[in-house]
Amino acid sequence: MKKAVLVFLTVVCLGAGVRVFGQLTAAEQGEYDKWEDFLKTAKIVGQEQITGTLAVTEPWILTMEKDGIQRRALWKDVLGERVGGFKETWKGEIAAYRLSRYLGLHMVPATVEREYQGSRGSCQIWMDSWNTMETIRKKKLNPPGIKANSFFRALFLQRAFDNLISNEDRHQRNYIITEDWRMILIDHSRSFRTTKKFTTKLIYDEKYKEGPNFIMAELPRAFVEGLKALTPEVIRTTVGVYLTDDEIAATMARRDLMIAWLDKRIAELGEMKVLY
Repeated sequence: MKKAVLVFLTVVCLGAGVRVFGQLTAAEQGEYDKWEDFLKTAKIVGQEQITGTLAVTEPWILTMEKDGIQRRALWKDVLGERVGGFKETWKGEIAAYRLSRYLGLHMVPATVEREYQGSRGSCQIWMDSWNTMETIRKKKLNPPGIKANSFFRALFLQRAFDNLISNEDRHQRNYIITEDWRMILIDHSRSFRTTKKFTTKLIYDEKYKEGPNFIMAELPRAFVEGLKALTPEVIRTTVGVYLTDDEIAATMARRDLMIAWLDKRIAELGEMKVLY
């Protein structure tokens, strides 16, 4: 009982620092429980499947309605190895959402388990986007001066989050960019890998294929302290049944790699240039 209380308090205390770097607004964060309940219980009044190159996992866009409120959601049930040798799991979508909340990132929309057409899968509230990373690059848009620093810091947080959950499938359509230049992350079914490739090196470091600028250059102290406080028990309590023991152990191995990488960077550049 004492151990459970301690874990609960850890979650609550870490969550208290979310205003420092959360990408979903405080109002949106306050509605997590509301939208989780909606996703679990709302009536499905419409559906459309996404197929082809736009979404290889062929998810469904569900139109859902409850108490006069109508919202769309993305549902997927992909599980197992796909063409090309990629391991996909809808459970990773829920685990990523819960870890994003726990670590104070608030970059992943509310996501729950929901049964549809006789199958279990993940159901994520739909986020309408002003642009994606792909479209802002095509349009050659840049964040205005007042937003530039926070936008690039959000990019560094994305690198850190994907390092932790081993998500190497962050293509440009998986960044939702809001009109005020906040960054929301979607599509995490290829995350939480357990092979040696994903437990002995980081995805985003100086050796990343797109160049040394793709690193977690600056991070909030609160986030790094949250990383250091992670234990297998804390992760298990946070994500529930959606990660296996092997996936949790692999996440901890990546956490250790991240801390070692950050310690080295701080030693080289000084803490003030790495943490804020």
